[in-house]
Amino acid sequence: MEVVLEMTLPRNAESAPLVRHTLDASLRGLGVGSEIRADIALALGEACANVIQHAAAGMEYEVRARMDGARCVVDVIDGGTVDGADGAAAWERVEAPPLAEHGRGLRLMRAFTEGVQIAGRAHRNGSIVHFEKSLAS
Repeated sequence: MEVVLEMTLPRNAESAPLVRHTLDASLRGLGVGSEIRADIALALGEACANVIQHAAAGMEYEVRARMDGARCVVDVIDGGTVDGADGAAAWERVEAPPLAEHGRGLRLMRAFTEGVQIAGRAHRNGSIVHFEKSLAS
């Protein structure tokens, strides 16, 4: 069975817990274990936090997730930054050393998921943060 989740959210701090809980409930309904759900929630939270903090060009962002029982694939899509920096360049600008207080989101996403990719949107401003996670224990 495939489950698809698509949400358009306001770019504010209250939206991140909402989307994390919604995705977690979907994964729990598929019988996914708590450790894997926690990894996905952490990566999703980091991606959402980055959009909320840095993607100042849009008032909303999108989260698309597809779960098929074997894999969870997530895309977090923003509208871009005020200064026009999009895609991987904007993310790399905020990546910090391992012991830094802030800016470790991309490093955490890579540690807890697979297939992390950051890309600019085709024909529109903004970035797509893509990650995947195997649902097998």
